[in-house]
Amino acid sequence: MTMAISSSKSLVEQQTTEWLEKVVIGLNLCPFAAKPQRNRQIKIAVCEGQDEQEVMENIIAELTLLENSEVADLETTIVVTPNHFLDFDDYNQFLDVADMLIDQFGWRGIYQIASFHPDYCFADVEPEDNSNLTNRSPFPMFHLIREASIEKALKHYGGDAEDIPQINVDRVCSLSAEERKALFPYLFKAL
Repeated sequence: MTMAISSSKSLVEQQTTEWLEKVVIGLNLCPFAAKPQRNRQIKIAVCEGQDEQEVMENIIAELTLLENSEVADLETTIVVTPNHFLDFDDYNQFLDVADMLIDQFGWRGIYQIASFHPDYCFADVEPEDNSNLTNRSPFPMFHLIREASIEKALKHYGGDAEDIPQINVDRVCSLSAEERKALFPYLFKAL
């Protein structure tokens, strides 16, 4: 179980950026992330709120910002919640609320939310299974993605997009214990 995080906003941004660069891009878990990161088109929005209402308002604000921004200026946003949703089950249940926001504001087909959490666990595997590493991050996160950007990236992707999840599972499961500790240090801190 993840403990409460007492980190400064800049430290949360730094740790999120390191995870993005070393894990997501470094392991090529998202073959579409390197270019927007290079072009500084990924926003890391730290929501210091400690309740669902504040997180919900932050997600709405960031989706609205995406709606009112050019892709060249802002491709995608990662909303990080270091002080809330430390329990994965609570986080997972809130994903339904976040998804309802997409519908409520008429953004279905325009935006989608990808989920990452330090204790992420796929429904069909045990919590200790290494496959969960594909979605384990230093803090609870909501990745707000433009669907048009995904469609554009897929046109230039050399492989079959449906293979990406299994490729990612194979990649993280092939990591040595030392590599896992280096890439996911927040998972190995003493409680």
